[in-house]
Amino acid sequence: MKAARQRDTLPEVRLRSLLHSMGLRYRVHSMPIHGLKRRTDILFRKESVAVYVDGCFWHGCPIHGTWPKCNEEFWRTKIESNRARDKETDRRLEAAGWTVFRVWEHEDPREAANRIARYVFSKRAGI
Repeated sequence: MKAARQRDTLPEVRLRSLLHSMGLRYRVHSMPIHGLKRRTDILFRKESVAVYVDGCFWHGCPIHGTWPKCNEEFWRTKIESNRARDKETDRRLEAAGWTVFRVWEHEDPREAANRIARYVFSKRAGI
C-alpha cells in the first residue's frame, strides 16, 4: 500500500488533460481556503470550484470498494475515516461558498470533464 500514489494518479492526470484540452486552466494540489489543510486535486479558484478524484479502495466506493480480509479492523477504520474526512471537507468548502465535485476513479473521464467544464463555463458566463 505504500506504493499507492497520493497525487498525479492516472485517473487524475487523464481528467486534468481533458479539462486542459477544453481550454480550462486550473491549480493542482492547492489548498482552497485558509485553515483547511486539505489539498484539492484540481482547483478553479476564481470560480470557487474544488475537484477531488477519489480512489475506489481508499474512499470506499459503493460499487468497486472492497474490504480487505487481512487486518480487517484497521482497514475498515481507515476507509471509514477517509469517508468522514471527505464529508467534512465538502461541508466546510460548501459553507465557504465553494462547489465540490467528487469523481470516482472508475468514472469515464470524458463525462466527468464535461460535467465540470459545463459548470465552470457557466460560472464564468455568470449563469
